[in-house]
Amino acid sequence: MKPNPSTHPKIGAAPGIAAVAAIAALLLGLVGIFDVAAGAAPQIGEAAPDFTAVDSKGNPIQLREYRGKTVVLEWTNADCPYTRKHYSNGNMQSVQALAQKNGIVWLTVISSAPGKQGYVNGAAADALTVSRHAVPTAVLLDPTGSVARLYAAKTTPHMFVIDRNGMLRYMGGIDSIATTDEADIARAEPYAKEAMLAVAAGDPVPHPITKPYGCSIKYP
Repeated sequence: MKPNPSTHPKIGAAPGIAAVAAIAALLLGLVGIFDVAAGAAPQIGEAAPDFTAVDSKGNPIQLREYRGKTVVLEWTNADCPYTRKHYSNGNMQSVQALAQKNGIVWLTVISSAPGKQGYVNGAAADALTVSRHAVPTAVLLDPTGSVARLYAAKTTPHMFVIDRNGMLRYMGGIDSIATTDEADIARAEPYAKEAMLAVAAGDPVPHPITKPYGCSIKYP
C-alpha cells in the first residue's frame, strides 16, 4: 500500500516555527557557554591558570611573577551597579587596603570589550582608580576576554584568591548578599575578604567556592 501523502510530511519540508525557535535558542545557549569559558574551568586546590596581561600603564604583568605571595583577582566594571555598590561606600577599597597592609597582591581586571559597558583604556582606568580612591597593586586590561576565559569569570565583581604556591584557593562572590543595595554589605558574610585573610595566614578557606553575582562580563 502506498503511503497517503496527506498524512505523511514531505522529505525536506521546512521545520515548524517551534522547531526553528528551539534550534535558535540552543545555538544562542552554546554561544553563551563558549563566551564564558574556552576551556575547562579552574579548580580549587589546583594551579591557578597563568597569564600575561598588560596593565593600565602599558607594562606586561605575568601572574607567575607573584609566586610567593597571596594574590587576589577582582573582575570589575565601573558602570555595573553591583560594582558601584562596593565602591560607592568604600567596601572594595577597604578590602584592597587590607590586602596591601598584609602584603597581598591585588590585581583588578577589566575584561569589557571595546564598545561595551565598562570598557576603558589605560588612561581612563587610572583615572577611575584615582576617582574611586582604589588601591589595587595593578589594573589589568583584558579587552579580548582571554584572561577572563581562563578563569571562567562570569560577573563583575567575580573574585579569586591564589596562594603563595600558585594554587587556587577561592572563587566566587565578594559576599553573601546578591543585591545592589549598599545597606546589605554590613550584614553580608564577606566571603572574599575571609578567603583572602585565611589564605595569607595559611589557614583553610571557610567557603572555597561561592556563587558570584553582578553584571555579566561583557565579552567580545
